[in-house]
Amino acid sequence: MQVPLIYDSFLVKLGPMQIKQIYTHGPYRNFSYLIISKNKEQVFCVDPFDGGQIEQILENDGIKLTAIINTHEHGDHTCGNQYLIDRYGVEVWAHEKAKDKITSIGNYLKHNQIIELGNKESLKIWVTPGHTMAHICLLAQNNAVPFAILTGDTLFNAGVGNCKNGGNSEVLFQTINELFSDLADEVLVYPGHDYFENNLKFTLDREKDNHWAKDILHEYQEKIKHGQFLVSTMGLERKINAFLRLESATINNELGLKNSARKETFIELRKYRDQW
Repeated sequence: MQVPLIYDSFLVKLGPMQIKQIYTHGPYRNFSYLIISKNKEQVFCVDPFDGGQIEQILENDGIKLTAIINTHEHGDHTCGNQYLIDRYGVEVWAHEKAKDKITSIGNYLKHNQIIELGNKESLKIWVTPGHTMAHICLLAQNNAVPFAILTGDTLFNAGVGNCKNGGNSEVLFQTINELFSDLADEVLVYPGHDYFENNLKFTLDREKDNHWAKDILHEYQEKIKHGQFLVSTMGLERKINAFLRLESATINNELGLKNSARKETFIELRKYRDQW
């Protein structure tokens, strides 16, 4: 059976572990997340934007927060921290380079660290510098096999994070090239923002003949009318994300590049996206 490349957010079935994607209605279209173990004894909030919104979900579901995990230090990913700290007395978990940028960090997360959730499920930490130097992503795993990744601002649907606020595009290329390239096609992608529509339009600006991007853009525009979001996979990202399509002759020609290394194409593409 062929694995689907895209899912309606409310139809994704993850097994015993739950990943709740929470749209925040903020100016930057942030997503926050709740990761809930099978027995509901471990509950992590990733990048809380609106603490009151998270509290309401926790109370409605009758579950207690274990800890906050911040993928990085930017304010739109941490602004709900204090509300939840005051309400539940929990720690913040983040990368050690965020030490002086995020308050109340009680646990510094390291590359390849495993957070066990029971039932053979776990979270694996990836240190993913580039958007900032204190960035992490979280791999949701079953039997040590990844089935989803929470990417913060490293990888978006059809895009990648900018590097203008404490980041470096060369480092971001290295992160994506060395880590994300080996993820299986069926791994679900949960980004820190809903930038899907604009990023698809950027892909089509650089690669006008990308029929996958055209089809997904139409599907997204129909779903969003009803407040529904799409969850992509790494397989789909490899078809629609210009930053994962660095060998595309069309993209390189649009950038005025010939026989360029993938790193050069990535950096030039990121520069163009900053001005687009």
